Amino acid sequence: MLHGTYKKNTLAAALLLTTIPSYAAISNGNFEDWTGNTPNGWSTIDSGISLSSNSSITHSGSFSANVVVSTVSQSNTDLLQNVQLDAGKSYTFSTWVYHTEGGIKARLLVNGYQGYSNPTLLNQWQEISHQYTPTTSETITVGVRFYDIAGFDGNEAVYLDNFMPSATSTPPSNGCTDNPVNLTLLTDNYGEETSWQITNSQNVKVADGNNYSASTEYQEQACLTDGNYTFTIFDTYGDGICCTYGNGNYALTSNSKVLANGASFQNSESTPFTLGAGTGGTIPPEPTGYYVTAQGLTGYALKTELYNIIKGHNSQGYSAIWNFYDSASRDTSFENDNSILDRYSENPTGQDSFSYVAVSDQCGTYRNEGDCYNREHSFPKSWFGGKVEPMNSDVHHIFATDGFVNSKRSNFPFGDVASATYTSSNGSKLGNATSSLNYSGTVFEPIDEFKGDFARAYFYMATRYENVIGNWQNNTTYSNAVLNGTSTQVFENWVVSMLVQWHTNDPVSQVELNRNQAAFEHQGNRNPFIDHPEFVEMIW
Repeated sequence: MLHGTYKKNTLAAALLLTTIPSYAAISNGNFEDWTGNTPNGWSTIDSGISLSSNSSITHSGSFSANVVVSTVSQSNTDLLQNVQLDAGKSYTFSTWVYHTEGGIKARLLVNGYQGYSNPTLLNQWQEISHQYTPTTSETITVGVRFYDIAGFDGNEAVYLDNFMPSATSTPPSNGCTDNPVNLTLLTDNYGEETSWQITNSQNVKVADGNNYSASTEYQEQACLTDGNYTFTIFDTYGDGICCTYGNGNYALTSNSKVLANGASFQNSESTPFTLGAGTGGTIPPEPTGYYVTAQGLTGYALKTELYNIIKGHNSQGYSAIWNFYDSASRDTSFENDNSILDRYSENPTGQDSFSYVAVSDQCGTYRNEGDCYNREHSFPKSWFGGKVEPMNSDVHHIFATDGFVNSKRSNFPFGDVASATYTSSNGSKLGNATSSLNYSGTVFEPIDEFKGDFARAYFYMATRYENVIGNWQNNTTYSNAVLNGTSTQVFENWVVSMLVQWHTNDPVSQVELNRNQAAFEHQGNRNPFIDHPEFVEMIW
């Protein structure tokens, strides 16, 4: 489209409520209606669980569902039903969970597996929720799956109640009981070029808008649950909405707090934000304009531009990592006891077997797990040729870990383990790779809580060292198994598939956000895949 000089003399206003949550008809979401030991309306009750109505432990109403889990085969522990959704409407699904022993955790299913309950919260009700916006009208599966964890004795009761929104629930009169979010958007002379979206921490779109008129003010509204989000505004022509062809601008607010605002950008502009007090903190903002030159790019062109942005960081040396751990690797998210956060021994759902005091417990020598913590090159240093800078001291891939478990990991590739020859106290495993990896050999598998962390560290390495990583393939047997000798894809197909899956299943956490900011302050560059998780899919 060629821009002209025509300017409207009047300003119109429109109120669009396209993203207010809609209400799906979950059948018997309150578990009030039963036929024998079967809750009416629930179409799938797998063989690994048994249900009965319960009147003594309820969240509301007369009954809850007493779910007894008796299998460790997770594919046999689903409680499901199907629900019809309308395109473009936002739905918030939630259920209340009551744990009795702590050897089981529940996971919400909303067209895929979403967040977990916290099994350490015993004898009390807790809510898990997920917001979903279908792009087309569709029927999806919703429900709960149960997972055994450390301490499961083979038979455990969990209570469920109030799976919402049920067919008997009444929508709130104001349309939002979570966090109301308002977008004030003034378009420029070419409103049809402008669109926007809000994505959650799993890079799922939860609200969006487009098809706007020129020089018009719009008030858009969304209703979002607590969590981390990214607002992105787009301009297809690539000149933003100010100030050559009109004076457009935007402001995203929630309860009078400004979450994002702007006017002058190119193809797009993204701003992360956090809603609610239960998210563990706020997202450290990336420096203004840090990724501006990458806007509008995709594929390996995007990867190369990210390399240009993050290359040339200020290496602080290998010994400085101890100070970085002292200041930026404390546990403020799990036990919150200010000990060193060790990804190979940390138990995110219970008490750690070991607790490391910063500085005084750093390695050192070790004979057993729990002796000390050291500096783990998640991307083994032998793969890039040994003690070579700046890779050897790049904190974006070097994590505090138990020294003994680190030695077990050695320089084996990461992977999913079929049969373990060694298991750490938190469940990290060394052993033969699963057949689904399309790789036969020994691999090391961290626990689910940290798989995404390591995946994003690997995507960082593939990008930060794009200029040299193509030459690392033949340095060792295991680098040859992981790297494909190119500077573009970098990894073998089986590795790409696994890392993308780990990245998707374990979204960016507050721990990573804080660490990324600390790394930026330490050495002057950032991990783009923590700031913008969507870059992974855009490149790989």
